[in-house]
Amino acid sequence: MTANDNITSCVHCGAKNRLGRPPAGQVPVCGACKKPLPWLVNAHQGLTPELEAGVPVLVDFWAEWCGPCRVIAPVLEELAREYAGRLKVVKLNVDHHPLAQSAYHVQGIPTLILFKNGQPVERIVGAAPKHMLVQKLQPYL
Repeated sequence: MTANDNITSCVHCGAKNRLGRPPAGQVPVCGACKKPLPWLVNAHQGLTPELEAGVPVLVDFWAEWCGPCRVIAPVLEELAREYAGRLKVVKLNVDHHPLAQSAYHVQGIPTLILFKNGQPVERIVGAAPKHMLVQKLQPYL
């Protein structure tokens, strides 16, 4: 993700969209075609505001220096695109948010925690392959 991580392209029509915070219970939609956008964001203000979504939220606890975190990043981008409108992916840099790391007992990275209705429901530690991530996510989508 880049400095402009709040800009995303629609997987349906290709239009560029600025990701804002949609109204409670809604997902971001394309301004051109009105279809759901991939919802992949960096947690700049901490984790709590990001968990307020109408869809399950997959949080990636990661760090820039972590090799396995860099390996799984493109897989998470794919999941955000494939499950647009049904999943929000949040990247939380543990070097910038150590309290969140501690609060959710994250001892190794990457750690992925799936939240539904603000509560953790699934935890995956390590750079798991895409098919395993899909298998773990499927019951909650």
